[in-house]
Amino acid sequence: MSEVLHVTGRVLVGPEEIRDELWVIGGRISYDRPAGARDVRTVSGWALPGLVDAHCHVGLDAHGAVPRNVAEKQALTDRDAGTLLLRDAGSPSDTRWTDDRDDLPKIIRAGRHIARTRRYIRNYAHEIEPGELVAYVAQEARRGDGWVKLVGDWIDRDLGDLSACWPREAVEAAITEAHRLGARVTAHCFAEDSLKDLVEAGIDCIEHATGLTEDLIPLFASRGVAIVPTLVNIATFPKLAAGGETRFPRWSAHMRRLYDARYDTVRAAYDAGIPVYAGTDAGGALAHGLVAGEVAELVTAGIPPVEALSAAAWGARRWLGRPALDEGAPADLVVYDEDPRADVRVLAAPRRIVLNGTVVDGA
Repeated sequence: MSEVLHVTGRVLVGPEEIRDELWVIGGRISYDRPAGARDVRTVSGWALPGLVDAHCHVGLDAHGAVPRNVAEKQALTDRDAGTLLLRDAGSPSDTRWTDDRDDLPKIIRAGRHIARTRRYIRNYAHEIEPGELVAYVAQEARRGDGWVKLVGDWIDRDLGDLSACWPREAVEAAITEAHRLGARVTAHCFAEDSLKDLVEAGIDCIEHATGLTEDLIPLFASRGVAIVPTLVNIATFPKLAAGGETRFPRWSAHMRRLYDARYDTVRAAYDAGIPVYAGTDAGGALAHGLVAGEVAELVTAGIPPVEALSAAAWGARRWLGRPALDEGAPADLVVYDEDPRADVRVLAAPRRIVLNGTVVDGA
């Protein structure tokens, strides 16, 4: 029998379900002591399932696709922060090669962003017109891992402000096609005016969701539409607004309003029962490895610490259809010195990281 890993202390199988130990045998979790185990390595502390960044972009930087060695560094940075499952919410890079690397986080891909012509960041997206939307959604649904990413709104330079990118009939047809192919659909949305059409068209998730208003919250809640607020990214809005003040003052003022309301928006969504998950938007202008900061931001917004933790752990994994610390699951876990339920800031200092049953942090 190869080396067996014995995790002792407090194993957080769920927010309230705690065990005293687990075993890692052949890269998988067991709660039964293996017979005849001789080469045993023990790790002690508070064990959580590997963290989730539900909005991440491996293979992307501020200018577009990056070389493989840069994408590798991005993935390793996430791993070393304890983030072992990434939902890659749009990338022009083909990162399938990471699936063959047992030392890199697991990635759930949404294909490449789909945006309206000249209505998104250059070199990021397929830039198309509404008549092409269904075909491109079908293409990315087949390329991805069960998700498709739309750009729901962006600055309209003629208007001088954020505005919706797609007519209602186009997104209805596109979302219907994605669902027919077994994919869920999410959309980048900062502003207010695209949200009602997207939700009524059947969308599954909204990224950022800063434009979520009091009148829209019941609609989101009744349809079960999740949000990924990316608060560490929303923190950049004042800087963005300052940069656009001269040319687009209306847009700048709008971005500041969205920023000022960010915590109230997230807390109102949570209070209404809208599912909220942790995502950082790493890989565009933001660094990787920020999920601990995002969980802390959710707490600042008023989400109870255990629920904020679940948004990057048990709840996020369940939403994405991936196991946590389940019997027989791949042994992807992070061990901390203290209970992260008591203080989510503990997440910033993982003691041990175990990926596919191997301690990978060099400790």
